[in-house]
Order: sequence, then structure tokens, then C-alpha cells
Amino acid sequence: MAVNDPIADLLTRIRNAGMRKHNEVVVPSSKMKEAIARILADEGYIEGYEIEPGEPCATLRLRLKYKQYGTRVRRLAIVGLKRISRSSRRVYVGADEIPETRGGLGVSILSTSEGVLTGREARRRNLGGELLCEIW
Repeated sequence: MAVNDPIADLLTRIRNAGMRKHNEVVVPSSKMKEAIARILADEGYIEGYEIEPGEPCATLRLRLKYKQYGTRVRRLAIVGLKRISRSSRRVYVGADEIPETRGGLGVSILSTSEGVLTGREARRRNLGGELLCEIW
């Protein structure tokens, strides 16, 4: 089935899997999704990811990370996900306009001329780009 917005589909699958306490999320792979998964793993929001070759396309398997509160309560490390730039409304920001997500406690993800970067890294390199999503 064709998906109009693959990044929104990825974020929705992560959100839904977290609500159902699943340990993994499997999505069709793309370079953009792999870059987002790399950022999520580097920032500690997921345990890791693998790219599995297959037909007709490769799949991306994300291992979700949960935090234990007490003996019975397990909560997803990702509290919230928000798609900013959509196919119907693209949002571009300059290096000095990159927003602080949740007062610096979250991560904004941008697509820049040097690849997909976090907001902090893009600000450090003085790069702007398309603001893809925010995760906290």
C-alpha cells in the first residue's frame, strides 16, 4: 500500500507501538527513515535498529526503549512525537530560527544540505533546512 507521507507513517507506527507496549516496530526502509532511526538511537530514544534486506524492499526494524517505574509500570522513552513539515505545508528554518524542543529537553530533526541532523548539530554547523519533526 502506498503511503503519502512516509515520515508521518514512521512516527505514527512508533506512537502506536508504544501505546500497545510492543518491543519492535517494522517499517519499509528508506534512507530518510534510516537517518531518523540513527538519530533516535544516538539520542537514546530507542535501543537500536536493523536494516533487513527483502523483497520488494528492505525493512527497518526499530527496537523500542522503555523505562521501568516501580515493579509494574513500563513507559516508552519517547513521550511525544510531532510531525512539523508535511507534504501539504513545508516548513523551512534558518540556522538562527531552529526551535528548542521542550526547552532543550527534546530533539528537533532537520533535513539539511549535509544530511539529516538534530537541531543542535545543525545550529552548531550554522545550517538551516526543512524541519521534519520534533521528539521529546
